[in-house]
Amino acid sequence: MVTDSDRLRDQRLVFYREDLDQIDQVLVEFLELSGSKCNLLIDKEGHMVTCCGDTKSIDQQTISALVAGSYAATREMAKLLGEDEFSVLFHQGKRDSIQLSVVGDRTIMATVFDNQTTVGMVRLYSKSACENMEKIFEEIGTRPANKATLDAEFGDSARGALDFFFSE
Repeated sequence: MVTDSDRLRDQRLVFYREDLDQIDQVLVEFLELSGSKCNLLIDKEGHMVTCCGDTKSIDQQTISALVAGSYAATREMAKLLGEDEFSVLFHQGKRDSIQLSVVGDRTIMATVFDNQTTVGMVRLYSKSACENMEKIFEEIGTRPANKATLDAEFGDSARGALDFFFSE
C-alpha cells in the first residue's frame, strides 16, 4: 500500500536558488500586506524550506517540526469528520498567534503575527500567497529532470586517478 508519505518522497521537488527567490518574493509581499511578523514555508515532513521576516526569536527547526506534527494530527481529525484535510489552522495566544495554511500537497505556510494585525488580514492575503506559491510549485513540477551526465573524458580521468592511487 502506497502512503501519502511514500508518494511525497517519490515526487520530491528540487528547489533551485531562482525558485527560492520567487517563493521568498511571495512571502515578503504577503508579510508586508498582512502586517505579520514572519512567514515560514515548511514541508509536510517538518523541514524548513524558506522564511522571511523577524525570525530571531523563533527556533526555526523546532517550530518546523511542530507545525508538521500539528498539521498531521489535524489531518487525522479532519478524516474522522469526513474531510480530506483542513486547509487552514489557527492558534491564538495572548501576544502572538500563528496561522498554518496548506500550500499545494507538499508544504505548509506558517504565519506568525501579533495583535498589531488581524486574523482577517492574514486570512485575506494568505489565500493569494498560497495560490501564487502553488503556481511556482506547478512550474517546478513540470520542469524536466536535470540528470547530470558525465562525459567520456571524466571517466578516463577518474580511471587514471584510481589506477594511480591503487597501483602497487
